Amino acid sequence: MTEETSLGNINISPRAIATIAYQAALQSYGVVGLSSKNLMDGLAHVLVKDPTRGVDIHFDGHNLSIDLYIIVEYGTRITSVAGSVSNTVRYQVEKALGMPVNQVNVHVQGLRVSNLD
Repeated sequence: MTEETSLGNINISPRAIATIAYQAALQSYGVVGLSSKNLMDGLAHVLVKDPTRGVDIHFDGHNLSIDLYIIVEYGTRITSVAGSVSNTVRYQVEKALGMPVNQVNVHVQGLRVSNLD
């Protein structure tokens, strides 16, 4: 993503945006982690620890879209968690970048049961 100012250009990498979205998603209620969107991506992330795992950024020059692949805590209302994640990520990214996010797509990849103690 590039923005032109009177002093020059500002370039923001998709990885930086993904890191902001990743941290915002992890702070959302009911999210226990992020997951890869498929098995091959999952194997690659096992080999290399990546702070942007489970986040895809799409920027076509005008519209910014974010895809999140989350794991939800068992027993929480999935639609509420997904809505909360979408709103939190949108707010945090827009606050950091100063530009609107066109869409945030939340894909629930699984459920995790915490200790029942």
